[in-house]
Amino acid sequence: MGSWLFLILIALIALVAHNQSLLIATVVVLVLKLFSPFTGSLMQLIHGKGIHWGITLISISILIPIATGEIGFADLWHAIRSPLGWIAMICGALVAIFSARGVNLIGQQPEVTVALVIGTILGVVLFKGVAAGPVIAAGMTYFLFQLWQTIVH
Repeated sequence: MGSWLFLILIALIALVAHNQSLLIATVVVLVLKLFSPFTGSLMQLIHGKGIHWGITLISISILIPIATGEIGFADLWHAIRSPLGWIAMICGALVAIFSARGVNLIGQQPEVTVALVIGTILGVVLFKGVAAGPVIAAGMTYFLFQLWQTIVH
């Protein structure tokens, strides 16, 4: 019963915050849960592989402008000659590193997912953020926690 209420609360928050992605995701999970005798293995598959599928889908989306010719070598050349381009490349590399550590953290300590979800919802609702960063947030959590442990110990 508690998981139903939790998911419905998330759906309501997503509705109030006008966050279509979070709302669709929550409704899909509620439907899967409703039919869990038939979808239990599908839920486990999505739980185990969903982050990797999402990363693949995002990567495809990012590569489409290259395939359509919207972005080409001239844009790459311009990027590596500008301060903004260098900052973007550094941030891209850091996000990739954070995300890798975040995936590992979620796998090793899945209970952290609840705090990440709550933080993501707060960021979306209070600061008009986008719910695309749980893996990055997990990576940031990993690095900040490592820093904290180094300082404290």
